[in-house]
Amino acid sequence: MGIVNQSSYYYGLEAERAGIHAPILAALAQVQRSPHLASGEMGLGISQPQKAIENFPLQVQYAANTIRALSDRLITQGWQGGDLWAAALGGYSDRFLAIVAAGYIPAVEETNVGELAPCDGVALQGAYGQVLETLGLGGDQTALDSQLLMFIEKIPEYYLGLSHQRRGLLEVVRIWRRLDTVGAAMESLARETQKSAQQLAAEDLDIALKQFIQRIAPQYKGFPHQREALLRLVQSWRQLPSRMAVLQSLAVSSRPDPDLHLFDAALLRGVQQIPLNYAGTGAQRNALTEGFRIWRQLNSRQGAIAALGIDPQRLTVASSDPEKLQAIATELDRELLTFIRRVPHTYRETHQQREALIRLMQLWRGLKTRDQTLAALTTDLKTLEQHPPTGELAILSLPQRPEQWTPENLQLNATILPQGQFTWAQATQGGTLMPPDQATVEAMIRIATLGQQVSDRLQRPLLITSWYRPPHINQAVGGLPDSRHLLGDAIDFVCEGLTGNQIYWCLDSWWPGGLARYRRFPYLCHIDARHYRARWLA
Repeated sequence: MGIVNQSSYYYGLEAERAGIHAPILAALAQVQRSPHLASGEMGLGISQPQKAIENFPLQVQYAANTIRALSDRLITQGWQGGDLWAAALGGYSDRFLAIVAAGYIPAVEETNVGELAPCDGVALQGAYGQVLETLGLGGDQTALDSQLLMFIEKIPEYYLGLSHQRRGLLEVVRIWRRLDTVGAAMESLARETQKSAQQLAAEDLDIALKQFIQRIAPQYKGFPHQREALLRLVQSWRQLPSRMAVLQSLAVSSRPDPDLHLFDAALLRGVQQIPLNYAGTGAQRNALTEGFRIWRQLNSRQGAIAALGIDPQRLTVASSDPEKLQAIATELDRELLTFIRRVPHTYRETHQQREALIRLMQLWRGLKTRDQTLAALTTDLKTLEQHPPTGELAILSLPQRPEQWTPENLQLNATILPQGQFTWAQATQGGTLMPPDQATVEAMIRIATLGQQVSDRLQRPLLITSWYRPPHINQAVGGLPDSRHLLGDAIDFVCEGLTGNQIYWCLDSWWPGGLARYRRFPYLCHIDARHYRARWLA
């Protein structure tokens, strides 16, 4: 990971812990550029008389603590939310940035807080604005506070007790109360119930969290740490990857209604259990038929039966003949179970498919309403959080291998050769670099066949690092314009316990195609399926 990305990681990590706006840390790093650290990096202007803060992560940590302490001091002095935060700009106010630029000397009782050196205020404002623009986090956010308050207003109503929701609520408590750990947040809640954190059962914790959330709106004053607490709640609640995603999500909806995507894991778990528990009862058959009908967007049960390959007229004709009815039921059961076994492979998370599975589970369990079904699925999710269904995953068997691999039918988890070790997932980096045409597929099969022979000769599996590379990837990694990786019949690999030299000398006299070692990567080796011998040290 490059230093820029690594730095951003530390900024985000410590900003989340301290409940501050992460871009201020990046801006300080740009402007302060001191002290000089042993790693060759520059600090954020943080020092301590009794303790050297000599590495970059500690500089960021202490800087975050210092910004938090400075904010708290200003609030104690009577600063209001609007004094600290400029909603129209989506960031700290110029007035606050000027205070930061003036430096900070911590009080004696302020532990883990550093002394912040003064810096150029204009430069700090410029750097902060540049970071906001680069990250896309600036701009008018005057509606944000009302969106956040609307969101938390409905939390008690929609709280399901799922672990990610509970974590989000604990994050609110932690940041709101200026605590560093979730454990400290739980202790603070436990004291209110006159219990220890260890004595606090999940039900008691949930009650305490709901009560805390209900007190937030009257206490909200628009202080930056309060806003950060609520943003973290939304991010955890909606399982979003970034602050930008949170802002975009709130702009669309300020309600904490559970997204139905939340139930996918429980729905698929239920689907996987159906073949194990199918007894051929009328209710079970009806549940599967109705699920199939909605899945295929058909208008009637008769249309669903016809789509399953059974002529509905046969049911009418056989209505007075129990044996014929049983034969048709057996045939219908077979087709329905074939459909349900394929669902984990064909599920694309569309609204129609999800509604089909929800209705299927409602009928399968004999529940009266959709809400009851969602409640049952919530219970299933809680079970899955504690007990993942590892034994049930075997149901997700691969489709039958095709007679010939083509770009359209590759199965990532399937081995390229019937009895081989290499899968299409290895050859395509998990499906991210797919072969564009049949010639590339054939080339990949060719090197898979030869690679299996290499593995047998070395008596070790080949751990693939690079296989097929499209032109833009090949150029990005420094590959030659005529690299065999472009064709798909080259692989770079390592073998446990062997150096690249050992692999090279073991294969040299025998391997008919291209064979190479690498100066910079002593354990890496390259082979390709060109029709002539070639050897080189890259």
